[in-house]
Amino acid sequence: MTRTKDPLCLENQKFFPVYLCAKELMLSLNSMLEPYGMTYTQFVVMAYLWETGESSVKEAADTLLLDPSTLTPLLKKLEQKEFITRKRDESDERSLIIKPTEKGVSLKDQIMCLPGKAAQMTGLDSDELHTLHELICKVLNNIRKEK
Repeated sequence: MTRTKDPLCLENQKFFPVYLCAKELMLSLNSMLEPYGMTYTQFVVMAYLWETGESSVKEAADTLLLDPSTLTPLLKKLEQKEFITRKRDESDERSLIIKPTEKGVSLKDQIMCLPGKAAQMTGLDSDELHTLHELICKVLNNIRKEK
């Protein structure tokens, strides 16, 4: 078998560029968020809380596809930075409720421009970004159905 027909050759693997793109994108996004003392994963949690107002840790983990063992230390860091509060649910002590603080809400205004900067960094126009988003969501939904 020649190298160009070898399905294990990196240049023939359809998902290797996706892996590289995700890796580079995370490096760039983390760099953009560094001045705000955040990682991209922390930003995603904050974006979720800006949208929902508050959430149980379980709901956040399920929605963001994060393992609770990954989410818990991340939430502790966000709480130390005074971006969120974590409190036991009064109706169910097993459940922990998270919500943004005033400082966490004001952070939203400070980093409102970052999604646009991230989109610009890709070099794609708005139609291309929309198509990319739709395709990635389709792949994600199909993978989730298989589980």
